[in-house]
Amino acid sequence: MATKHEQILEHIESLSVGSKISVRRIAKALNVSEGTAYRAIKEAENQDLVSTMERVGTIRIEKKKKENIEKLTFAEIVNVVDGQVLGGREGLYKTLSKFVIGAMKLEAMMRYTEAGSLLIVGNRTNAHELAVKEGAAVLITGGFDTSEAVKKLADEKKLPVISTSYDTFTVATMINRAIYDQLIKKEIVLVDDIYTSYEESKFLQSSDAVARWHEFNTATGHSRYPVVDQQNRVVGIVTSRDVIGKDKETRIEKVMTRNPMTVHAKTSLANAAHVMVWEGIELMPVVDPSHKLQGIISRQDVLKALQHIQRQPQVGETIDDLATNRMEVIAEDDSTPVWQTKVTPQMTNPLGTMSYGVFISLITEASSRLLRKYKKGDLVVENISVYFIKPVQIESDIEVRPQILEVGRKFAKVDIEVHHEKSIVGKALLMAQLIDR
Repeated sequence: MATKHEQILEHIESLSVGSKISVRRIAKALNVSEGTAYRAIKEAENQDLVSTMERVGTIRIEKKKKENIEKLTFAEIVNVVDGQVLGGREGLYKTLSKFVIGAMKLEAMMRYTEAGSLLIVGNRTNAHELAVKEGAAVLITGGFDTSEAVKKLADEKKLPVISTSYDTFTVATMINRAIYDQLIKKEIVLVDDIYTSYEESKFLQSSDAVARWHEFNTATGHSRYPVVDQQNRVVGIVTSRDVIGKDKETRIEKVMTRNPMTVHAKTSLANAAHVMVWEGIELMPVVDPSHKLQGIISRQDVLKALQHIQRQPQVGETIDDLATNRMEVIAEDDSTPVWQTKVTPQMTNPLGTMSYGVFISLITEASSRLLRKYKKGDLVVENISVYFIKPVQIESDIEVRPQILEVGRKFAKVDIEVHHEKSIVGKALLMAQLIDR
């Protein structure tokens, strides 16, 4: 039977998009304590089922598809610009198709303003009214208000009219930054993108006999299967090692390995790869927050996806990219490359010297590039011991010299020296696991 927490989440999922949700209302409707309702609503927010906005409340929202992640909802715009909703609250969950800067004559402005867009404009009430009539939402900059007629029209058409204290240029910059961040998120591959779905997965019930494992093994050639209970919760995993020499009538629950390692759909691929390499796991069940089986992910799926990622062009630059994309090979001593880069303003701390985080990024990237010459695979850092010997100031040219101490089939040790003007400014010892291709 589902727990109260699960019942509340199911109830929230059943609500129509745009519905307003409150702790008190949920507690009363489902006869649960307000504490239980609050915790479930917070979990729903983590699952992108609802969104909470200041001065508005909690609203049931539509889950964004990965291909549309670069599009923002009006609710997200409110949060980005720290806005106040003046009217049309019921349309906050809608997605905007484009935004228009209202810095032109009214007639010209209306040529660009269409249904689903967001007009960013100052205290021009006539423009606010025309935009809402055209089916567009309005973001008023400079902290200005609008007329009661516009607010009433926004409520009727369910199109948000939002006010923010920021100026138009700052608002446009903030929205562009939010879209850019969404693009970076879109590139991060999650377990959700690659796992085998529940419908296509083979799994065993805890009440099944060992004979059922043999049936699956003959049909698929695989030897590992998740085990679920009557509520479809993952309770174990069965491998060939568990069933060897066991009577075919023995119940699966007697031979299975209990409490197996599981992964959530929203876990990043990097995290899943880390666990599977560290623990030597070939297959992991994918579960929902209630530990119910959603599908499975295999080591082969992870490796294929990692290869695919490396072939894809990157849209957004992360801090690591900014730190490492200027590294160039300047020399090869005894077949070991030496990388050079310049300390740019983005790579510094408030004192104007290279930040410790950037230092770590540089030595990790240099080690990874060096190891790729010996092994076709990915590096997962296990431990780094770092010695910061001298500060490195802005605009300095530095050299990164990694040297392999030991490399095996699954493990590597690298010694790294960082030089500036022929003196050592830092040293590191990096130990890493290698994911074989």
